[in-house]
Amino acid sequence: MVREGLKRLAALAALAAFLGCVPLRRTPPPAPREFRGAWVASVANIDWPSRPGLGAEAQRQEARDLVALARARGLNALILQVRPGADALYPSTLEPWSEYLTGEQGRPPKPYYDPLAFWIREAHAAGLELHAWFNPYRARPSSAQSPLAPSHVGKARPELVRSYGDQLWLDPGESGAVEQALAVILDVVRRYDVDGVHIDDYFYPYPVKDAEGRPVEFPDDPSWRAYQAAGGALSRPDWRRRNVDTLVERLYREVHRVKPEVRVGVSPFGVGRPGPGFSQYEELYADVETWLARGWMDYLAPQLYWKRDSPGQPFGPLLDYWQGRNTLGRHVWPGLFTSRTLGPDPWPPEEILEQIREARDRHSGGHAHFSIKALKGEAGAALAYDGPALVPASPWLGSVPPPAPVVRTTRSAAGLRVQVDDPPWLLALWARYGSTWRFFALPGGAGILPARWEGSPLGSVWASSVGRTGAESPLAAVLPEAQHGTP
Repeated sequence: MVREGLKRLAALAALAAFLGCVPLRRTPPPAPREFRGAWVASVANIDWPSRPGLGAEAQRQEARDLVALARARGLNALILQVRPGADALYPSTLEPWSEYLTGEQGRPPKPYYDPLAFWIREAHAAGLELHAWFNPYRARPSSAQSPLAPSHVGKARPELVRSYGDQLWLDPGESGAVEQALAVILDVVRRYDVDGVHIDDYFYPYPVKDAEGRPVEFPDDPSWRAYQAAGGALSRPDWRRRNVDTLVERLYREVHRVKPEVRVGVSPFGVGRPGPGFSQYEELYADVETWLARGWMDYLAPQLYWKRDSPGQPFGPLLDYWQGRNTLGRHVWPGLFTSRTLGPDPWPPEEILEQIREARDRHSGGHAHFSIKALKGEAGAALAYDGPALVPASPWLGSVPPPAPVVRTTRSAAGLRVQVDDPPWLLALWARYGSTWRFFALPGGAGILPARWEGSPLGSVWASSVGRTGAESPLAAVLPEAQHGTP
């Protein structure tokens, strides 16, 4: 009789497998993890503020709207450009206010407020990380209009600055330029509750060509001659690469000395060495492969701004290249050219969705959209995520989990209100509706779980605490199964 019972159970299991059924989980699965970021560009007023000279309240409302958009689309991080060209979108004693805020470099917003502090408060209140994005060497973008303020490095320290094309650049060969960039970044790390600092693909500038189409040499003769006079033996290209190496290594080391939990991210040009076509190793003097191999970053976000079927530069193989050089297991989160879904000859949103799928198939752990304006409207709605996700943990920055949460609950017609007296960075919650688990990530340790989801009533609820480096506590039962009378 026992044997017959076992046969019946086996037959039922086979039928369930054939029909695609799975047994009901009494405890939830692991929390979903994926970095879902978007760049918020201030240079040329690409994303924020929408134009220079907006009043302070209009700027704040635009920031609120972008944070709400990010939350609605399912993002968990914003990468805000706070230094587009040796200037600042926050009060600084080191560099002048950016003209992209007020229309005039050096002029503060009126009425006065601190834009970066405001962005951090709004992002954190929505459960989003805020990474501060710096251009370490660009001193004046081509879109700049107003005169340099007296405190701008081009006025205060002109010996560090070179004119190249229609822009100004800090010379990476000048030690004072490196010190200026590091001082600015570390000042932000000390004074603001940022989750990360971020630099992009502007190291030595992209080559400028003259009227005949010939490359123009970057005018760093003074620093190069000083290096040679001091006995330097490197070739000029290797010397330039060493200059950039010095900045990246020191940035990583000194940021973590100030705040060990703050992540350092680099978003370089997407094609590695030697690579077809343009070579950032030869032209920008950026030896990104070495930086990744030596662990001088917590995440790499290579700008993979080509289609999956792009001849010579297809998305998937480029991602494979960078993942294959990630010997220390840092994060590799590709940058997606989501803005190509806008404007003339737009990409269909399906191209970005398929790139996300390819990244997931390769277990990349995340991605970032350039830029957030592409997530607006119908095309942006097509890219919305199905529920939230936690940012992947960075155990090399801290792996001790926070204590499990002690959650208080209150029932109402709207649902189940949950609250933690000593809130973690995020309160992660799994709620079961019928046979389906739904994941929620609540900032501030408080929120309301819906009473029903797709017609099914709220069942059991489990919670965990998540720390700033992504470490997660053990699960704690908030509403155990027995309280609901379910089998």
